[in-house]
Amino acid sequence: MSIPNSSPYVIVGAGVHGLSTAYHLALELKARGRDGSSIVVIDKTGVAAGATGIACGVIRNNYFQPAMRELMAHSVEVWESDPQAYSYHPVGYMQISPESMHEDVASIYQQQRAIGYESTFIEGAADCEKYMRGLFDDWQAQNITSVLHEQPGGYANNKKAMLGLAAKAEAEGVQILSGVTVTGFDRDNQGSVTSVITDQGTITCEQVVIGAGPWAKQLWELLELPATVDIKNPETGALATDVPMWVYWSLQEGVLGVDPKLQTTNDGKLPPVIHVDTDAPLYSDVDGSLITDEMWGIYYKPDFHFGGVQGGAAPFIVDKPADEVAVDPYGPESPEFIVGEDFAHMWVSALAHCQQRFSGTTPMYKKEPSGGIGAFTPDSFPVFDRVHDNCYFLADSNHGYKMIGVGKLVAQELANNEETSLLKPFRLSRYAKGELHPVSNSPFPWS
Repeated sequence: MSIPNSSPYVIVGAGVHGLSTAYHLALELKARGRDGSSIVVIDKTGVAAGATGIACGVIRNNYFQPAMRELMAHSVEVWESDPQAYSYHPVGYMQISPESMHEDVASIYQQQRAIGYESTFIEGAADCEKYMRGLFDDWQAQNITSVLHEQPGGYANNKKAMLGLAAKAEAEGVQILSGVTVTGFDRDNQGSVTSVITDQGTITCEQVVIGAGPWAKQLWELLELPATVDIKNPETGALATDVPMWVYWSLQEGVLGVDPKLQTTNDGKLPPVIHVDTDAPLYSDVDGSLITDEMWGIYYKPDFHFGGVQGGAAPFIVDKPADEVAVDPYGPESPEFIVGEDFAHMWVSALAHCQQRFSGTTPMYKKEPSGGIGAFTPDSFPVFDRVHDNCYFLADSNHGYKMIGVGKLVAQELANNEETSLLKPFRLSRYAKGELHPVSNSPFPWS
């Protein structure tokens, strides 16, 4: 394999952000009478080899943060634009919550209505139970007082969707080069990137896009960007200084090896993606012991690609040094800490708490890669910004998969050299300015 000596656009990372940017940039160039051959995507391994390739693939709008909600609505439209190529299953999404989250979820519903995003909101324990048993006659989750049922959204088969996106990009002339590792960048006196240095040679360029997922910290350092940020409290004006830019979390996801048809609705149809948060005590489905009496949450859906029911639970901070994790989050040692030892016990017990059909299925849990390591920003929300004059950084590996529309917006910014309103709330400068996203009562750091 040989890499080009030069290319106007070099995109680092062949996951959802890199491939979406490449494809949509090719379309922008095509509208201007140019083809996508001026775009090169490089990846140290290959298409969807990192977080994108083992993500659960859930696609939803359910966010307490208005900016995230609007951005997700845009991304859902992109998924809907070619469901076959993207292996997209528009089954919908349900946020099922306890009283402590009732006000937050009610706000999400009202704001979804304001932007024309179709959803149904059910309130009160009795009505929620009736609604859920209308879908699943074995529904038994406790302490539920609100259900937000989003009609759009659903999930996509992770790697299959990215292969479809890669094929669309290549059809527009984009070159996707696997096995190419970035080792550095050349920059001029003004700080602009003049070339991307790889283990296969150097590519001179006019624009660079970084969509490296869990490897964000490594590329960030190669670009000599700050290791810490200052964060202004928007209420008090107090400044927290030298906050680490990156923290690694283990995204807890897995597959229960049952027939996917076990998880169908009362009328035999594929159900929405189910997300349950509750403060009800969670007891072991194996021996009846108490697992937790604090707030917990899970999500799940049947998946014929994985051959079972796939889903996840709240993540935890990786207890290995960040530098050690950053060497290779998906290397040969990673499976031992990607998913915690107690995950299967907790998750399947939680499934059984929600639906009786899952009781006794713990031995059927599959021990295989799922979930992964996420490189989280200081507030657990994305940073999409130009970090040098001609270098665009997409810093996000925890929301990433569902955000296929971000690449389309970045492509518009690159082609038109102007800012899009949907990406403006995700600039790096928000930390110093105190323009932070509101925090919800969900047990998940990204909700």
